[in-house]
Amino acid sequence: MSSSVVVRVSHRYTAPAEKVFDAWLTPSQAARFLFATRTGNIMRCEIEPFVGGEFRVTDRRPTADGDESVFDAEHRGTYVEIERPIRLVFDFSVPPYAEAPTRVALEFRATGHAACELILTHDLGDDPEAHHYESQTRQGWTRMLERLEKDVFPRRIAI
Repeated sequence: MSSSVVVRVSHRYTAPAEKVFDAWLTPSQAARFLFATRTGNIMRCEIEPFVGGEFRVTDRRPTADGDESVFDAEHRGTYVEIERPIRLVFDFSVPPYAEAPTRVALEFRATGHAACELILTHDLGDDPEAHHYESQTRQGWTRMLERLEKDVFPRRIAI
């Protein structure tokens, strides 16, 4: 029996934990970074921010074969824990790539008056697909956390 594949990534923000936490549950902010890609367009971002509530983020992307056609990737989740501003946990799936949900946990740790660190842990499970997607999943979450900073909490330089 193989062990579960767990991806962990983190990022530091120059914003309070409450604001970073809220960005994950506020559709107008989440649509700017949540599952957004360089070549895609977020077409829909629906969030029900309560335990048992669901989210759906639809990203229209070009197909991988290089022609001009597109497809809609729908990212789905169900909130399992919401403890503002400390912890957010959801079960996550992206049909048709993975029908069975996997567990994502976010921990928000204050590192100063207006700064925090976000630690994301994604348990992909122990099947062969989990091992196949480990690197891609790590890269995707890393880019998403960076995009959250860039698009929602950009650093401002005083002149």
